Amino acid sequence: MRLKVLICLLPFFILSCKTEVKTKESLLGHLPPNPALIIKVSNLSNFKSELKNNSFLGKTNGFSVYKELLGQMDGMKYVSTDQPCILAFYQVGKDNYDFVLLAENNPNFFNVDEAANKTIETLSYESKDITKYSLDDYAVFAMVSDGKIALCSSQMLMENMVRAKNENPVNPTLEKLYATSAINKSATLFINLDENPSLLSLKNGNKASKPFSEWVSLDFTANSDEVNLNGIAMAPDSTKNFINLFKGTAPLANKTPLFAPLNAQAILSYTFDDYQVFAKNQNTYLDRTKPVDSLFNTIEEVGVIYLNNQKVVLLNSFGTESLTEFLERDKASAQTYQGSEIIELQNKNLLSEGFAPLVSDFDSNFYTILENSFIFSEDKEALQTIINNHSSGTSFSNSPIYQTAKTPLASESSVLFISGGDGIDFFADKELATKLSDPIQKTDLDEFTFATQLVADSDFAHFNILISKVGKTVTSNTVTPLFTLELDTDLAIDPQFVKNHRTNKQEIVVQDQNNVLYLVSTEGKVLWTKQLDSRIRGPIQQVDIYKNGRLQLAFCTSNQFMIIDRNGKDVPPFKIDFEGGNLNPLAVFDYDGKKDYRFVITQGRKVHMYNNKAKIVGGFTFTEATSPIITTPKHFRVSNRDYLVFQLEDQTLKILHRTGKDRIKVAEKIDFSNNEAFLYKNKISMTNKKGVLHQIDTNGKLTATNFNLNNDHGMYATSNTLVFMDDNVLSIKGKKVELDLGVYSKPKIFYIHDKIYVSVTDIQSQKIYLFDSQAKPIPNFPVFGNSLIDLTDMDNDKKLELVAKDQENSLIVYKMN
Repeated sequence: MRLKVLICLLPFFILSCKTEVKTKESLLGHLPPNPALIIKVSNLSNFKSELKNNSFLGKTNGFSVYKELLGQMDGMKYVSTDQPCILAFYQVGKDNYDFVLLAENNPNFFNVDEAANKTIETLSYESKDITKYSLDDYAVFAMVSDGKIALCSSQMLMENMVRAKNENPVNPTLEKLYATSAINKSATLFINLDENPSLLSLKNGNKASKPFSEWVSLDFTANSDEVNLNGIAMAPDSTKNFINLFKGTAPLANKTPLFAPLNAQAILSYTFDDYQVFAKNQNTYLDRTKPVDSLFNTIEEVGVIYLNNQKVVLLNSFGTESLTEFLERDKASAQTYQGSEIIELQNKNLLSEGFAPLVSDFDSNFYTILENSFIFSEDKEALQTIINNHSSGTSFSNSPIYQTAKTPLASESSVLFISGGDGIDFFADKELATKLSDPIQKTDLDEFTFATQLVADSDFAHFNILISKVGKTVTSNTVTPLFTLELDTDLAIDPQFVKNHRTNKQEIVVQDQNNVLYLVSTEGKVLWTKQLDSRIRGPIQQVDIYKNGRLQLAFCTSNQFMIIDRNGKDVPPFKIDFEGGNLNPLAVFDYDGKKDYRFVITQGRKVHMYNNKAKIVGGFTFTEATSPIITTPKHFRVSNRDYLVFQLEDQTLKILHRTGKDRIKVAEKIDFSNNEAFLYKNKISMTNKKGVLHQIDTNGKLTATNFNLNNDHGMYATSNTLVFMDDNVLSIKGKKVELDLGVYSKPKIFYIHDKIYVSVTDIQSQKIYLFDSQAKPIPNFPVFGNSLIDLTDMDNDKKLELVAKDQENSLIVYKMN
């Protein structure tokens, strides 16, 4: 059945695609007629990231279906655009496809400057110039017309477009789907299943099978662990498409998972609230005039349970009496198993005739009744397994496969399919042509759940497909990886959390060695990328410069001070260049907590202080130090007084008023260690290179405590907690923990949900350690990681997440339960 095939195939087509945003409908009219597949595209770079980092798509990108669709598309790597575009595939022979890509024209859309072997020539056809790019062993044809640019893998297709003069008729169903597709999804696919059944790679062409629908529209989203396809399927009333079987009926809650055993390979459930309506639709679909029988009037669900490569069929009823009497008359023999009667039937074709095409290739040899459900099988052992699992409460509905699938799906379905990896292997073998079934069966998909859902509506059906890593049963005190994300190149800065003011959840920012800044969602999806001129210095700060609750990202690169908004756009006029570069990390002072920010940029001896309007603060007099400033300036507040702290290269410590005048004069020179200044016990505290802790109180009194630390020791402090990392000894509030020998990062303190956490990372062995304020290790640490961490409650569920560098070009997020 084509529905069962769609769950296997539609995600495979996606790898050949790009992304969607509301594209001008006129683009459809530029396409040659009868495309096999159409894709709307919005942000090419973001979509590539989704494809690259999805675990399922990574496992299946060698399948032959990709090669058929992508064989002519090597030249697409030279396409670069952030504008909406549209991609269409055309079948031009058996297992042979060409593509057309349409977009608004811009001069950098197709740039082959970096192509090693290329030839460019201009062809003329009916007074139109067509540029032919010969790149290695393939060709790409380009044409600009009416402000649009078209790329094509076929000269013949391009010439067809010239002759049509952009006046190709557009299928009205396609137009309707195109106009209603989501504008905020990564991609939207449009598939004409009526005219292009070969896309499904069915065994022997399955010529007798009617199309699932005429057109299917599916919005695509993905993260590292999931692929989601959500959309609608449409079929005119006059067509004999599968979805019209449920026209005029309402979906119901699916009960098949409650009766399927825990180890079932898959379940397939069909529901309808009115059997009489379904039966009339069935007659239309099957081209028959059979009178509608009242035997099945009380049936509201037909379920198929796939168990050990066999089918078990369930009829769920709201009244069993009439069907029970009928089956009793057809009884050949009976036996009792665990209190349930298993009855052998004489009529083997009862279900395949009564519920075609939902049930096919099935002999109803035996049945039993559990609650209000009639369950049929070809052999009685299958029924014994069903009865055993039902009595012990170990049903498919409790399986991780089902639990993973049910959360994002609607609670009621006209059609519901849920399977694990072995179920997909079974369907591939039974339903698909060898070219697709073989690679599916050779690929380990056991870690994935596959789900398809159809929800009938008035004149269309909602259609959902989910492929997700199977969720694990989580016990307390566990630390589980949520996702990893691979970047285009190595990380340049440690990843950190930033708040999304719209959702109140945390997202991740990180920069790679190509100076590209990424914003990553809680699901591991790249939301946007931004090319910067140079490396970000120090942590990124979040500010609310308009005082309206909308947060921006503020930071210094080596030569710029920048503020960007939630979408990665520059916030004018906050993009200020500094000749000579060599900026320290940005300092942000909010003296009174009223968001009247002071942005402090230090460059050598120079000090630049800006306000919320990017204007220099005129009343601040400390604009140049006597020696280069070596760390990020700090602002501390004690007893309603402000203390601005600057550490200078000549070992001078400057402690200033808001105005830049000296508040405390520190006469003693301090040979500063490679650690920041902190406010600890209401004293400005820092260490020198010999491991001496220097503290200055609000009266200017200086005390020194020798901890005998090594030159490269690490220090971190909060108002009441002092932490040192010295060689392999971690000291928290004076309590020492000796760790394995290694190369350790500086320590870092987090205060979350009224609890202190202290983190340190062994960079040499790539282990992340986490301790509480009493120097006791957090259970199930260390975990793998390669940098200092950031720690937060990312999704506001009172359970913490941490992010760190994973491999050199990837980050990893863990969840603490």
